[in-house]
Amino acid sequence: MGRGRKTKPFFEGVTITDIGAEGKAIARVNDMVVFTTHVIPGDVVDLQVTKKRTKYMEAIVKRVVQESPDRVPAFCEHFEVCGGCKWQFLPYDKQLFYKQKQVADQLRRIGRVELPEIAPILGSAKTTYYRNKLEFGFSNRRWLTYEEIGVEGEDMNKNALGFHVPAMFDKIININKCWLQGDPSNQIRNFIKEYADANNLEFFDRRVQSGLLRNIIVRTSTTGDLMLIVCFFSEQKENQEMLLAAIADEFPQITSLMYVINGKGNDTIHDQEILLYRGKDHIVEEMEGLKFKIGPKSFYQTNSEQAYELYKVAREFAALKGHEVVYDLYTGTGTIANFIARDVQKVVGIEYVPEAIEDAHVNSELNGIANTCFFAGDMKKILNSEFIALHGHPDVIITDPPRNGMEEEVVTTILEAAPQKVVYVSCNPATQARDLALMDPLYKVTRIQPVDMFPHTHHVENVVLLEKR
Repeated sequence: MGRGRKTKPFFEGVTITDIGAEGKAIARVNDMVVFTTHVIPGDVVDLQVTKKRTKYMEAIVKRVVQESPDRVPAFCEHFEVCGGCKWQFLPYDKQLFYKQKQVADQLRRIGRVELPEIAPILGSAKTTYYRNKLEFGFSNRRWLTYEEIGVEGEDMNKNALGFHVPAMFDKIININKCWLQGDPSNQIRNFIKEYADANNLEFFDRRVQSGLLRNIIVRTSTTGDLMLIVCFFSEQKENQEMLLAAIADEFPQITSLMYVINGKGNDTIHDQEILLYRGKDHIVEEMEGLKFKIGPKSFYQTNSEQAYELYKVAREFAALKGHEVVYDLYTGTGTIANFIARDVQKVVGIEYVPEAIEDAHVNSELNGIANTCFFAGDMKKILNSEFIALHGHPDVIITDPPRNGMEEEVVTTILEAAPQKVVYVSCNPATQARDLALMDPLYKVTRIQPVDMFPHTHHVENVVLLEKR
């Protein structure tokens, strides 16, 4: 006879006391830490444990017994079902408080290095309509509301254009209004949905990989430019032309209308040919008089206005005098490199995505910048002593790695090069803290500035200045 499963604990009337890493809510029961979600400090809840470990438990909220005095009403009709903007019920000043706390906790707990006082987090001037890029997916298996579940009949429209339900690859929530991107983003998405329904265009079936309409990408800029990329799964020229022509006629303000046929097993289009239907093949962003060309595959920080604040912090920390050779690691499309170029002798940018490096070159040419050079390839293979001997010893290194931080080989090369300053921009304070510990023998952390790029989420950027001991 098999061993019976133990019943997992159920706790009543538990008070949520804190918010930890990854935005998880924290409670303590019998000296045991319990992690849960969708609640905030001050909420009193009943918890069903789903996972029990030696030092902690994970649980789901079965009932909110009493709401926190800090709780505010969520403003989005899709809140909690949609996977984004999970902190809508937390006032913005409290969001900033817990993001600041997250930075401090992770740097101290993981980094274990001597830290200066952490500057107050820079909040975002806009807490809605702040994103310049959104991607919406099509599905013929719409997420149904509780009222719709169990309703019989073939007349129910199960098509959707919106966001994935968390942890469900084939279910899409039909989004009526998204608060992340300003108009005409919502009008474009809703028009396409209504037009596709009215003309019986096939929505993507994510289980069997069939259909016509796969997803759309909407990109905007502070200059007023707008790019729309329509991603088709299959080639149906007549239907493609019909939809694209309707979009172009309805929204003449679209700067760049593009499309792609993506029949792969995933939604990424970086390896696909993207075709121009009408307008330009790019849009333009501006920052401090600099122009940045953004193509359909280009990376650009998704909160344009707050990206400017982030880059100003990085530039201030570097305290450039005009004579420096600066290495910009993980340069992307060279935004930071071009942003600081006027203040230095030379900038060397390195990035592993070849298309991004092409954009970086274009952006330098567009702005008449002649003291930058860019290289594409694996960072840990390119950045070595031979490369530094060839391109000049860095006085300052600015590094802005992906969420998993810098490779250990890259950290080793930085330590061997030993520039006077390292400005470390991070979207993940946990991996940043790990890297700071590796650099601690040679570098002292002298300044820390958190920056909020993504209101109503737990994500936070952090900029650290390291100076040689």
